[in-house]
Amino acid sequence: MSLALEKILLPTTGRPEPPVAGEAEFRLDIAVVFTTLESTVEALRQAGAVASRLRARITLVVPQVVPYPLPLTGPPVLLGFSQRRFRDIARESPVETRVCLYLCRDRLETVARALKPHSLVVVAGRKDGGRLQRRAWPVSCGALATK
Repeated sequence: MSLALEKILLPTTGRPEPPVAGEAEFRLDIAVVFTTLESTVEALRQAGAVASRLRARITLVVPQVVPYPLPLTGPPVLLGFSQRRFRDIARESPVETRVCLYLCRDRLETVARALKPHSLVVVAGRKDGGRLQRRAWPVSCGALATK
């Protein structure tokens, strides 16, 4: 089991939708998993288009791996820098977006634990010559499935 510290960056960004009369408290949440900067910005753009149509929110899930020689609370990239970076990325979203930054030892395990059961998830990949590269997350879709 990997260790992880969760840091939720608030306030949420984008335009929160006012609740519709009679609408339940539940709103669809689309999870966008950070892979690379360029790919994640595109994934947020795509997820934002879907979220706008579905009146959903977006949660940007950012696993930041901290190598074992360092304490989990002392990542190699300063936490303040990461927080500003991901807040700026989330501000570009046209819908309500929150950022969950996880300092962790194992990226895949942390993402799997961070997702709620039956989550709608967007994970971007890099395109190389028109073909999607699968190196960022070398697992099948089922490997990230939650119980």
